[in-house]
Amino acid sequence: MSRLGNIPIMAVPQIWLRRRQRQEDALARTKETRANAAPGAGTIFALRAIGLVILARWLFSMVDMDIVSSLSAMASSPWACINLVFLFLLIFLPGARAQAERPFHPLPQWLRQALRLFAFLGFVFAVFSVGAFVWSAGGRRAIHAVAATNGWLLAAPALYAAVLWICRPRALWRTNVAARRFAIGRYAISVDVATGTVVVWVESRKLGQYDARELSVHWPDGQGNAGAAPVAAPAAVFDPAEAAATASMGPSAASASALPRAAARTGWMHRRPKVELHWDSPAAAGHNHQTVFRAALVTEGDRLAARALDTSLRQA
Repeated sequence: MSRLGNIPIMAVPQIWLRRRQRQEDALARTKETRANAAPGAGTIFALRAIGLVILARWLFSMVDMDIVSSLSAMASSPWACINLVFLFLLIFLPGARAQAERPFHPLPQWLRQALRLFAFLGFVFAVFSVGAFVWSAGGRRAIHAVAATNGWLLAAPALYAAVLWICRPRALWRTNVAARRFAIGRYAISVDVATGTVVVWVESRKLGQYDARELSVHWPDGQGNAGAAPVAAPAAVFDPAEAAATASMGPSAASASALPRAAARTGWMHRRPKVELHWDSPAAAGHNHQTVFRAALVTEGDRLAARALDTSLRQA
């Protein structure tokens, strides 16, 4: 067999094909791009887009003014200074970073709260200004003003409301029972079966780390699982004067007064079921860390997450 040095002639094409395949694989790896954006990147993009829209509209409204008069007007207006700070935070977003561990909280806690405060002030000011103009000018002139400003009188409050909605209090992640991650209101709970620990987060702030055997879920309103004992109604206090007055008013009044006073005093705010996470460790006795958190079960997802958390802690 003829040879090229120490390599057979028939093996040269195979070696060349292998090298070419390796080069193509290396090129494909270097040019690999992420098909999916990092969790939280959409939130950062939306906030910056809203800030750029408000800034563009603000600059467009000052086109007719010269620089000196506009700067003097901004310096003498506290609301303009507040808007400048709000736009700076909204466009640059200092400290914002999209992370897979915090899909719903790419912003630092202080930045989220500051944007929420400034957006609330801007929304109240925009609604008050538009409402006062409609009240003084009338509906027809208000419609003409909306058309003349290309709908900005309605878009400005909507943009501030959008920032409020994006920066609303929410949990760190969604409920994932398989991964033992639970979200109840603005609280996020992670159960680690390997170490037997539970980490509780309130929004993006770590509330604490606890032993899973020392935590338990309590249902103050008796809204737990089927095995939970029903809450007993409070005993009525007997009042002789009230009993005599009820007897003199007839049987209908007596049946009406037989309703429990607790049910009569219960308002619409107390009808929402709540759940509590208790720390039953001996180290927690005597101070306010015995109750880790108390949250209202607003949605059906919160109720399912609370029951799943209760089951997971019982198994731990």
